[in-house]
Amino acid sequence: MPLSGLEIYKLLPKTNCKECGFPTCLAFAMKLAAKQADLSACPYVSEEAKQALEAASAPPIRLVTLGGADHKVEVGNETVLFRHEKTFFHQPGVFVRVPDNLPAAELEAKVGEIVAFKTERVGMDLFVDGIAVQNVSGNADTFAQAVATVRAKTKRPMILLSENPAAIAAGLAKEGGLAPLVGPATAQNWQEMAKAAKAANASILVRADGDLSALAELAENVKAAGVESIVLDPGARTLYGNLALFTQLRRLALKKNFRPLGYPLAAFPGEGAGSFEEEVVAAAQAVAKYGGIVVLDHFDPAAMYILLTLRLNIYTDPQKPIQVSPGVYEFNAPKPESPLLVTTNFSLTYFSVAGEVEASGLPAWLLITDAEGMSVLTAWAAGKFDAERIAKAVKAFNVPDRINHKKIVIPGLVATISGELEEELPGWDVRVGPREAVDIPSYLKNVWK
Repeated sequence: MPLSGLEIYKLLPKTNCKECGFPTCLAFAMKLAAKQADLSACPYVSEEAKQALEAASAPPIRLVTLGGADHKVEVGNETVLFRHEKTFFHQPGVFVRVPDNLPAAELEAKVGEIVAFKTERVGMDLFVDGIAVQNVSGNADTFAQAVATVRAKTKRPMILLSENPAAIAAGLAKEGGLAPLVGPATAQNWQEMAKAAKAANASILVRADGDLSALAELAENVKAAGVESIVLDPGARTLYGNLALFTQLRRLALKKNFRPLGYPLAAFPGEGAGSFEEEVVAAAQAVAKYGGIVVLDHFDPAAMYILLTLRLNIYTDPQKPIQVSPGVYEFNAPKPESPLLVTTNFSLTYFSVAGEVEASGLPAWLLITDAEGMSVLTAWAAGKFDAERIAKAVKAFNVPDRINHKKIVIPGLVATISGELEEELPGWDVRVGPREAVDIPSYLKNVWK
C-alpha cells in the first residue's frame, strides 16, 4: 500500500531546507504521496528512508525506453487517468509489423517505405517510431536474418516477436544492441525469455490471455529473474476486451498502486480485426485509451497520418496550447514593398496561414504576435489579440525597418479592431484580410496593392 503524506513526512529529515523546491518537508511529503514530486529532490534523505519511501516515490507505471540515442521511444510513467487532470507525458510508440519470411529484397523495400514516411503537423515531424519483426517462419536463422535486414535499413527501435526463446536469442544477436522489446513471454517460456532479455539488456513483453492475475504473476516472475523493463499484453483482441482490460490495468496501477501491473501496455490492433478499417479503429482506441506500444500489421500513409495526428492531439498539454515564437517571418523572399500580414502565435493558426502564404508563391511578411497560444477569435475574446498588442509587436520587432510602406493586413475575423489599430499606429493603413486562411492567396493576388 502507498504511504500517506504524514507517513512519508516521518521518514524525511525535517530540516525545512527548501532545497527540494518546496517550503517545508511536510509540503514535499504531500507531493510525494500525490506522485507529483521525485524523492531525489531531497539531498538529505537517508538510505533507509529511501528504501522505505520507494513505493511512495516511484512512478505508478514504470518508464520503459526502447532504442538508442538517434531514435528513442519512451512509454509509461503516466500519473493520471484523464489528460485534463494533468497531462499525458509519454505518447505511445507506433510500430509496423513485418514477417520474417519475406524475400530479403521485398522486406528491405517494405521497411524502406515505412521509415521513409514523414509528415509535418504544426511544426512537428510525424513518423513511424519503429519496426516489429514477427517470426512467422518458425526458424531462428530466418528470423535472425530478417532482423539483420531491418537493422541495416534503420536505427529506429525494434520489437522482436516470437514465442521461441532460441529465435529471440538469434534475433538479438543481429539487432545491434539498441534496447529492443522482445517477447512474448508466456507461462510456458518466461524463464528462457527473461534470460535472453537480461543478457541483451532488452525490455520484455509479457502476455496472458485475459487473466490479469496470471499476468501479474508472470510479470513478477520476470522481474524476479532480473528484467524490470516490462511491457504488458493482457491478450484481448477485441475492441471491448482491449478497452476493458486496458482501463482495469490503468486503474489498478494508478488508483490501487498495484506494482505487479504497473507497466506500459502493448496493443496489437491487427489481430482480431476483420478489415484494415477495423484495425485502424482499434489502433485509434489504443492510442486514446492507455496503449504504450501500438503494433500495426498494415502500413498506409493516410491512416498513419490520422493516427499520428490523433496521438499528437491527445499527448499535448491541454492547459498549454502549442504555440510558435512571436516575431516576423519571411515567405518567398519578401522585399520592402511586400505585404505585411498579422496573426496570433497559436501553432495551428500559424501553420495554416504560413502554408497558404507560401503556397501562393508571392513574397510576404508575417507578423506573429504573442497571444499566449490562442487562435484569432479566442485571443480577441480574451483580450490577448487587440490593437495595443499588435502595435506593440510592430514596434518590438522593428517592422518599419523591414518595409517601405505602412500597410498592415489583419484577419477578417477581427475587423472590428481596425479603427483602434489605426489609432495605435498613426499614419498606417489598416486593411482587413480574409476570414479564412485558404483565401489568402487570392487576396494577395487580387486585392493587395
